[in-house]
Amino acid sequence: MQVYRGMDIGTAKASSAERERVPHHLIDVAEPDEPFTVADAQRIGRAALQSAVGPVIIAGGSGLAFRAIVDPLEFPGGDVEHRARLEALDLKALQEELLEVDPTAADHIDLANRRRIVRALEVHAVTGNSPTQRAATPEAAAVRNYEPLHPFRAIGFDPADGLAGRVTSRFDAMLKRGLLAEVGNLADHLGRTAGHAVGYKQLLPVLAGERSLEDGRQDALAATMAVARNQRTYFRRDPRITWLEWDDDPQVRLGRARRELAI
Repeated sequence: MQVYRGMDIGTAKASSAERERVPHHLIDVAEPDEPFTVADAQRIGRAALQSAVGPVIIAGGSGLAFRAIVDPLEFPGGDVEHRARLEALDLKALQEELLEVDPTAADHIDLANRRRIVRALEVHAVTGNSPTQRAATPEAAAVRNYEPLHPFRAIGFDPADGLAGRVTSRFDAMLKRGLLAEVGNLADHLGRTAGHAVGYKQLLPVLAGERSLEDGRQDALAATMAVARNQRTYFRRDPRITWLEWDDDPQVRLGRARRELAI
């Protein structure tokens, strides 16, 4: 979400001073009413890697965006009209349509996941390739086996203990810095993607008078914890990541990272 201009406090963007010290990429590259997909992140992220003259650090919470940059993931284009037709169908009809074009689709697609079925059918309409056909490609095998396009080192810190307290302190600090006002300034300009950003989505009903500030705060904390749990599960599956012991002191964490990476 840091790709969106104006979404500064709620996404914890690096400050202007920090960005002057160290070049940052994928920040402020889109307006909040514009769609921004993982394919866009892939395109800009890979371009940044190719143009870099020194080491590049990929940091952040989006596991899919990370893998899209370093692994041979492919994101076929879409068909807006076909997607609209699919989204009007119920789950049973979607399942039947997918199984008609690909009887073994259940081996590759969760048939209870409506969004994934819609996307699979949309990709089939655009490319002619079914989920089974796509899963049989060398690129898909490389993704399953965590084989990157280029060598890299990955480290992670897993602050599971005390996470709820840190999430609460961080979000309350955002509120004190003016997050509610920031959301208000952007409310009429948040598109479908940006409007679902954690914190922004939960504070919009507060601004509309539908929820109290405390209710919105609690909703945002719960949503943040849910994202954190999902991120932990996603990244823990990646065998390329070396996990280091957490410490509340950022300098201690930095020292551990430097020792692991030998820098």
